[in-house]
Amino acid sequence: MATALITGASSGLGAEFARQLAARGADLVVVARDRGALEALAADVGRRHRVGVEVLVADLLDPEALARVEARLAEGVDVLVNNAGFGLDLAFADNPIDAEVRHLRLHVEAALRLTHAALGPMLARGSGRVVNVASVAGFVPRGTYGAAKGWLISFSRWANVVYRSRGVTVTAVCPGFVHTNFHERLGLAPGAEGVAPGLWLDASTVVRQGLRAAARGRSVSVPSWRYKLLVAGSRLLPDRVVVRAAARGR
Repeated sequence: MATALITGASSGLGAEFARQLAARGADLVVVARDRGALEALAADVGRRHRVGVEVLVADLLDPEALARVEARLAEGVDVLVNNAGFGLDLAFADNPIDAEVRHLRLHVEAALRLTHAALGPMLARGSGRVVNVASVAGFVPRGTYGAAKGWLISFSRWANVVYRSRGVTVTAVCPGFVHTNFHERLGLAPGAEGVAPGLWLDASTVVRQGLRAAARGRSVSVPSWRYKLLVAGSRLLPDRVVVRAAARGR
């Protein structure tokens, strides 16, 4: 029986990762700040799939809380899903710099530390999977969110090459706009701000394709042919065109 630790598991893609991994028979360690949401998820998933669910309440921007999650990973898990994240509503020059630093720490430093903590036991055992939830924004110039996700994609590609021969795979899952509360918290609804309805994805599809890519040992998963085409096309166009096109939606 595998054990999977998922950050940002209280809602959205994190909760969907929890549901789909539990359906595959994995015991869970669910991590987020909202105890009530985590306990409700644990009760539902445990009842439906008869798996063990450990609730670990932690704000990953709190060094002591982050250290607790690192310590839990050092005990050993089979799958780590680095999913916790948030978006910033304003343009870079208008955001308080402290908000930008917190944003960077969560998307980059927390993922870096948690992956490092998980790798030791995985490599010693000779098996394990790390799934890093990135974004198609990481392939294009799109503010500091895209820059942070670009780091996560590059890190995942490198780590997958280095550690796959030792039994540990690292996969960056790179969705576009997804029907979750991530965009709702920024006030963005389907069809708003020039984002075509056809560009919105379902969380279940994103997670299913991401887990399939991880099982196959792939470095990157870009769900849907639409986003695959957009990513490929962005590499052929000048930066000024890509930046203008990518500015739609938050």
